[in-house]
Amino acid sequence: MQVLTRTGCHLCDEVLPVVRAEADRAGSAVELVDVDADVALREAWGEQVPVIVVDGRVHARYRVDAATLRKALKPGPRWRRLLPGG
Repeated sequence: MQVLTRTGCHLCDEVLPVVRAEADRAGSAVELVDVDADVALREAWGEQVPVIVVDGRVHARYRVDAATLRKALKPGPRWRRLLPGG
């Protein structure tokens, strides 16, 4: 899971404890990505941080719900993961 963030972002500070707790629960790693460290990321995301990315897809922007994130981090049936977009 990735969290697109930036220094001084109060919303980022609010979501990080939730994201870290759910990642720990799921045994998943959290990669923090500073959008200001890369011109392309800054142009693509601007002020839309924090962005929570799970399995390469945007899961949430600005705020995150712990139960919804927990469900997204829970592996589904193996056959579903094998299908395109699954």
